[in-house]
Amino acid sequence: MNAPAALRNQQAILDVLLPRLPRAGDVLELASGTGQHIAALAAHRPDLRFHPTEPDPVRRISIDVHCKGLPNVSPAGDIDALQPGWAIEAASDMVLVVNLLHLISDAELAVLLDEAQRALAPGGLLAIYGPFLRDGQATSAGDQEFDRDLRARDPAIGYKDIEQVTTVLTILGLTVEVVAMPANNLMILARAPRVAGL
Repeated sequence: MNAPAALRNQQAILDVLLPRLPRAGDVLELASGTGQHIAALAAHRPDLRFHPTEPDPVRRISIDVHCKGLPNVSPAGDIDALQPGWAIEAASDMVLVVNLLHLISDAELAVLLDEAQRALAPGGLLAIYGPFLRDGQATSAGDQEFDRDLRARDPAIGYKDIEQVTTVLTILGLTVEVVAMPANNLMILARAPRVAGL
C-alpha cells in the first residue's frame, strides 16, 4: 500500500525528525498506516530500533513489506493507540504519530496523548504531524472543506485546534515546540523531562 500524501510529505517530515531522533534506543510509531514513514526513518538510522504499530491487519502486512530488509524494524505490532492501557511505561525514546488526530474524537485524543506520555522514556520525544485549526479556524479553503467533509461523515472527528493539543501536552508535563510544515500542516514536538543527574 502506498499513500500519495505520505510520499508528498515524507521529505519534510524527515527534515524535521532526523536531527531530533534519539541518539540511541527505541522509536514507536502509532497508527503506522502503510508503513512508508517508519521505513524511511529506519533506513536513515540503522542504529535505532523502530517499532511500527497498526490495528488494521491488512495495513500491518503493508508495513512489513515496506520495512522488508531493514533489520532494525520490528514486525508491525497490533496496538490500538485509542484504547487505554497500551503504553509500556517509559519504554520509548520517541513516539511518532502522523496524520491521525483529525480522524479521531476528542475522547480518543485524550487517551492517545495520555498513553503516549506514559510511554516516553525520560527525555523522550513525542512527535505529532498533521493538519490543525488555529484559533478554531482552518488556514485554507482546502483544509476547511476537508474538515467539513470529515465532520459530515462523523461529527465526533475533524481537525483539532493546535492550542487545545499543546495545552494538554503541557499539562501532561511535556515541553512543547510547534514547527510549521508545508501545506499548512504542523509538527508538534513534545519532550518529556529528563531525570536529574543524567
